Amino acid sequence: MRRKNIQKPKAEFPDLNIDTALVRDILVGFIRSEITCAGFTKAVIGLSGGIDSALSCYLTAEALGPENILAVRMPYKTSSQASLDHAQLIIDDLGIQSKTIEITKMADGLINQFPEMSKIRQGNIMARCRMITLYDQSAAFGGLVVGTGNKTEILLGYTTLFGDSACAINPIGDLYKAQVKELSWAVGVPNVIIEKPPTADLWAGQTDEGELGYTYAEVDRLLYLLIDKRYTTEECIKMGFDSLFVQNVAKRVRRNQFKRKLPPIAKMSH
Repeated sequence: MRRKNIQKPKAEFPDLNIDTALVRDILVGFIRSEITCAGFTKAVIGLSGGIDSALSCYLTAEALGPENILAVRMPYKTSSQASLDHAQLIIDDLGIQSKTIEITKMADGLINQFPEMSKIRQGNIMARCRMITLYDQSAAFGGLVVGTGNKTEILLGYTTLFGDSACAINPIGDLYKAQVKELSWAVGVPNVIIEKPPTADLWAGQTDEGELGYTYAEVDRLLYLLIDKRYTTEECIKMGFDSLFVQNVAKRVRRNQFKRKLPPIAKMSH
C-alpha cells in the first residue's frame, strides 16, 4: 500500500507533539508482530467513520495489507448518514473489504423492554451489540479484532466496558486525542474525518465533548501533566488550570481505574 506523507499541523500543546514517522513505524510493526505471533494474518475493525477507527484502519492496512482487513459498519436506526459515508471514504481509499450490519433489531430487543431507559444505558447496549457483531465477524473472517480507543478516552473511562473497549490489540491506546489527530494527518486520513466534531453517534446531536463538558484539547494538556509528567493536582492548578476542572478530571481518572485492568480474581490456591 502506498505510504502517504502529508504535512500536518502540530498539536497546540508542544509536549504532545510526536515524531509521526517514528510512531507510525512502531505502530505498524506492533500490529504486524502481535497479530502474526498469535497465528493470524487478518484483522477486523469496527469502522464508525470517526478519526480513531480511521487511524487504526489505516495503520492495520499498512501492517497486514488491505486484502487482509475487514471493516464492519454497524449502524443503529439513529446513526447519521454522514458517519456511514465517512466510513465508506476510508473503505474506498484503502481498498479494504467491508460489511454493513444493522444492529437496530438486536439492540431494540432489550431497549424496548424498558421505556424509561436513559440514553446512557441505550448507548451502552448499542456498544455491546456492536462488539458481539464484531467478534462474530472475527470468527467468520478469521481475523483478530483491532481496537480503536485512544489514551484520552481510556483514562477518562469514556468507553463501554466489554463494548467499544473490547479488542485483541489496540495500536492507538497510548496516543492522546491530539496525537491521534497529528498521526492521522501523516497517514492520509481524509480531512473531513479529521476535522469533524468527535462523536460516538449514539443519538442525534451527540458529541464526545458535549458529554464530557470540556474539549479534548483542554483535557489532553491536563492529562499529559497528571499522567505522563506525574504532576500533582495542586501543581496543575498553580500552572493556571481551573481548580474544579482539575479535581473533576483527576477524580474521573481514579474512578474509572476498574475499566483499565482485568477483573481481579480472589486467589485461593497456594
